[in-house]
Amino acid sequence: MHDPMLLERPSRTTPDVLGLVPPEVSIARAARLWLIMAQRCIRLSRRNIEALVTSLALPVMVMVLFVYLFGGAINTGTRYVTYVVPGVLVLCTGMGSANTAVAVSQDMTTGIIDRFRSMDVSGPAVLSGHVVASVVRNIASTVLVLGVALFIGFRPHVGVSAGLAAIGILLVFSLAISWVAATLGLLAGSPEAAAGFTLGLGFLPYPSSAFVRIATMPHLLQGFARHQPVTPVVESIRGLLLGTPVGSDPWTALAWCVGLVLVAAAASRALFSRRTA
Repeated sequence: MHDPMLLERPSRTTPDVLGLVPPEVSIARAARLWLIMAQRCIRLSRRNIEALVTSLALPVMVMVLFVYLFGGAINTGTRYVTYVVPGVLVLCTGMGSANTAVAVSQDMTTGIIDRFRSMDVSGPAVLSGHVVASVVRNIASTVLVLGVALFIGFRPHVGVSAGLAAIGILLVFSLAISWVAATLGLLAGSPEAAAGFTLGLGFLPYPSSAFVRIATMPHLLQGFARHQPVTPVVESIRGLLLGTPVGSDPWTALAWCVGLVLVAAAASRALFSRRTA
């Protein structure tokens, strides 16, 4: 970890846009630090085999459960596997966020942050490393879910541009949820509490259009389901993968994601500064 880039003082400065790049740090050095921290987090994930296998396998188990146990009783106007797969892809990000929150909380409670600060590694670099590693884990989980979905009958009708758009929206949502999870990890007083805080993120896809049509929900729940971030993300990915109209859902989804990133990044920097003061 004693990389010379960690101790190098750059000569030029950059604006502190989201609080992720301290004003005395160049963009190149900040990117280098983020990469080093991300590599560290990925290595830690590989060593925790049980948590890694659980985060990869659980979304697949949920998809199989819904398709084969509940799918026959749910009328969506199409084959249920076709309807549910986009929702499961979004569910992956919420489930994977628990690992991010726990990892951040562990860093804050084990004393490793003091060692990083002695090597001039900033808090934003540490948090960004956790977020990047979370996105990488979510990509792996998404690939696994798609592979199993194709095996059990999911057949997308998608062109290259629509497919890339769906991937982009999913990646941006994964980035947003990962930043929210990192913030929750800073709020938690222990790794166990961090895991509990992320239950809400994992629950969000259920009161949305991910698994059932919103029109079938109780009236009071419909309002929440239509105006929470998961629904436009799911509807955008579903429409893009299946070749159906998406309307303004992609723009709504991106607006939600950008807003979550801005708020979570600013909150995480403030929380990190308070806890390490």
